[in-house]
Amino acid sequence: MSKTNSEANIHASCVAIGTRGVLLLGPSGSGKSDLALRLIDEGAKLIADDRTILFIKNGALHAKAPASIRGLLEIRGLGIVALPVRARVKSVKVALAVRLGLEGARLPTQRLYHAPLAVKPARLPPQIALNGRFASTPAKIRAALTAYAKARFRDTFRLK
Repeated sequence: MSKTNSEANIHASCVAIGTRGVLLLGPSGSGKSDLALRLIDEGAKLIADDRTILFIKNGALHAKAPASIRGLLEIRGLGIVALPVRARVKSVKVALAVRLGLEGARLPTQRLYHAPLAVKPARLPPQIALNGRFASTPAKIRAALTAYAKARFRDTFRLK
């Protein structure tokens, strides 16, 4: 990870679903690029693949691609592909961080993503843990974006 006071270049991918950024975190081989491709196939826009620059703008965490890889997506079995301009966005406010690997608990405790920046955003985005290889993962990400944006989480429920 490369770090300055105002930016951090991290090992992550990022897509925009509408105006909301989704940061995909995980080690090599965890499925970041594959999940980004599936989300893009469903209408998301590419921000960055494999390396993402995080920065603070107007008190919020934002993401963009390093100039050298802007618009490029690694697709296993095909190679590095330049996406059409309409399929990518220059930068986005991060609304959700997704840590790829093992699924989190069935009913997890809500967590926040702490970006590796010297200057911290006024509001930290939520962080969830998902297995990027499950077919339902793109739907879970879209559901999480909506649930966090509209405060739809319930602490308790009763069976009738």
